[in-house]
Amino acid sequence: MVTNWAGNVSFSAVRFHQPDSVAEVQRLVVASSRVRALGTGHSFNLIADTTGDLISLARLPTVISVDTDRARVRVSADVTYGELATHLHAAGYALANLASLPHISVVGACATGTHGSGDAFGSMATAVAELEIVTAQGDLVRIDRDSPEFSGSVVALGALGIVVSVSLDIERTYYVCQHVYDNLPLAALEDQFAEVFASGSSVSLFTTWRSQRINQMWVKERVAEPGLPPPPRERFGARLADGPRHPVPGYSPAHCTQQLGIPGPWHQRLPHFRQDFTPGAGRELQSELLLPRALAVPAIQALDQISDQMEPVLQVSEIRTVAADDLWLSPSYGRDTVGIHFTWIDDVRVVMPVIEKVQERLQPFEPRPHWGKLFSVPGHYERLPDFRELARRYDPGGKFRNDFLNRYVL
Repeated sequence: MVTNWAGNVSFSAVRFHQPDSVAEVQRLVVASSRVRALGTGHSFNLIADTTGDLISLARLPTVISVDTDRARVRVSADVTYGELATHLHAAGYALANLASLPHISVVGACATGTHGSGDAFGSMATAVAELEIVTAQGDLVRIDRDSPEFSGSVVALGALGIVVSVSLDIERTYYVCQHVYDNLPLAALEDQFAEVFASGSSVSLFTTWRSQRINQMWVKERVAEPGLPPPPRERFGARLADGPRHPVPGYSPAHCTQQLGIPGPWHQRLPHFRQDFTPGAGRELQSELLLPRALAVPAIQALDQISDQMEPVLQVSEIRTVAADDLWLSPSYGRDTVGIHFTWIDDVRVVMPVIEKVQERLQPFEPRPHWGKLFSVPGHYERLPDFRELARRYDPGGKFRNDFLNRYVL
C-alpha cells in the first residue's frame, strides 16, 4: 500500500508506477483515463490521490543544470531542495529562500504554493521561470514567463498535467547566521508586528498558545562570511537563547540547523532542519492558513481566545510572513501574507474538529489554506474562474481530476 510522508493517507490508485524517463511518463499518461503524480508525498491531504494510475517521479533521471548566462537552474521532478541546494552552493549559486524542510521536492513545493519566511520573499513558486508539463495528450509542453498562461500554470495542483521539470531563478551564493530568542511577549508582537518580522531577512515565531508569550523567535540574517558583531541579548522583550532549541517543546535540537550565530551557507541555515534528518514523519499532522498581513494581529488575538481548545492536540504553531505574488492559485496571490501553521498530533479524528474551529475563528480574516495541508474550507481566489478555463483547455477529459480538485478547485 502506498502512503504519504506522514502515513495518514493511503492512496486509492489501482496501479502504481515509477517510470525512469519522461518518455515513459508520456506513455503512461496517454494510456490512462485517470492519473496523478506523486513527488515526495509531503502533502497531508488527498491532493495527489487518484482512482487510476499514480505515477511516482522519484526515478526520473536527475537533472540539475545551471545556466550562468540567464542565472537559472533547470531541475527535474525527482529533485529535492536539499539535493538542489547542495549542488547550487558547490557551483557558487543559491536560491533566494527555502522552506523549513529541505526534504521536499522542488516541483511539488512549487505546485502547492509552499513557502519559507521573509517579508521580501514570495513562495517557492515565485522562483519558477519556466516549467515542462506532460499534458493529457502526452505532449511535452514548455511554459515560460512570456506565456499568458504562466501565472495560472505554476501553482496548478497537478490539474494541468504532470510537471517533469522547472527552471528557477538563482543568484550568487551567500551566508546566513541564525539566532533564537525565548519568550517574546505576545503584547510586544501585537504592538510591533511589522518591526518583529523586519528584524531579520527570515523570521519565524513558534508558539503553543499556552501563555501570553511566543515560545521562540528564530531570526535568520544574511551576512558577510567573516566577522560578526555579537547579537543583541534582547529583542522586543525576548531573551537570547542560552543554547540550541527545537521548535517543539521537549524535543532534542540535535537535528536542527545551527542556531548560535555562526555564519554558514544559506542552505544550512534557512531550513529549520538539517538535510540528513527527516523530522516527525508519521507522528504529526499539519494545517496552515494564510491571511492578509494587515490582519495578522487581530487574527492572532482571535486564535489566542481558543487556545484551550487547541492545546490538547497541538504540538506547536509557527507564524511566518510571505510576500505577495501574481500566481492565480497561490495563497499569497495579490496580498502580502502571514501564514499561521499548526503541527498537530497524529490522530485525525480528534484533530479535524479542532482545525474546523480554527478555520471558523479565522474566517473573518479572509484565510486561504495551504493546498498541501489539512483543511475543509478552500478560501477565495479571484482568478479561480480563469484557472478553471485553463484546466479545461489542458485537460478536457478530466484525466488529472480527482475528488480533491473537484471539491475545492474545479
